Amino acid sequence: MVPTGILPLIKPAGMTSHDCVYRIRKLYQTKKVGHTGTLDPAVTGVLPICIGRATKVAEYMSDFGKTYEAEVTLGFSTTTEDAEGEMVEQKPVTQTWTDDQLKETLSSFLGEQVQIPPMYSAVKVNGKRLYEYARANQTVERPKRLITVHAIRFDGASQVQEGTYTIRFTVTCSKGTYIRTLAVSIGEALGYPAHMSKLVRTASGPFELSECISLDELSEMEMDQRLHQLLPFERALEGWKTVDVPADIEARIRNGAVLSTDELKTTERVVVYSESNELLAIYKPHPEKPGRMKPEKILFEPTEQAARKDQER
Repeated sequence: MVPTGILPLIKPAGMTSHDCVYRIRKLYQTKKVGHTGTLDPAVTGVLPICIGRATKVAEYMSDFGKTYEAEVTLGFSTTTEDAEGEMVEQKPVTQTWTDDQLKETLSSFLGEQVQIPPMYSAVKVNGKRLYEYARANQTVERPKRLITVHAIRFDGASQVQEGTYTIRFTVTCSKGTYIRTLAVSIGEALGYPAHMSKLVRTASGPFELSECISLDELSEMEMDQRLHQLLPFERALEGWKTVDVPADIEARIRNGAVLSTDELKTTERVVVYSESNELLAIYKPHPEKPGRMKPEKILFEPTEQAARKDQER
């Protein structure tokens, strides 16, 4: 039986998200593993990993809001907007700011705003990643994106040292937000070139750093212990509208039936459970049939025969 659940992993520095997936496949002896949004190799923190049937909800988890503890260093900017890149512009910091001034500057970034992703990023333009253009010294127009900073908190600042000044902050933001780019913007608001000098993701949706486990810890466990680290994949759908259905409707759902809005008691996308609290499916309004709901994602446990065929694939 393929293990199923969400592994709240602490991604270590120096590994890509795909590197982590490769290690988890080995540790859990299954190919059905997927991550829920990339973290740069230098960044550490929360990286929920989906295993088994949980891979079906990975696409929804990619939409989670994220929380980060970040550090921006003023004094010079880099090609990658973080500490990994080469210096682009330098301007020694010759002033300091009060905590209130820094809090006010950070607060100015609250809310919706347009952000242009860095050249060294995985965003695709004309079928190629931006970092591919950057490595080839090619310039290309980068797509603007609307992001939201839900909360931002000032956590402290260092004194000027060798022409640099460091500000620490915690930020909660929408999917697609580049903290590197936010760090550069903070520097611009204060009149200095800047880069992101440190970043830790402390939460991804409902998954927090305090409940995560490291690859080293997993490697030291027996398989039974590793399986106990998996969280129910229902956790990925926390906060969604839900409905419980009786046995007759459950049977129809298991056959992929289109249902009426009356049967599901809603006209909105909904997570459907059985009377025994088994997660069955996600249903959404039918695009061509008013008053009808169609399955968007089937999530119930397959029959033994279907599971065997799935495992053979």
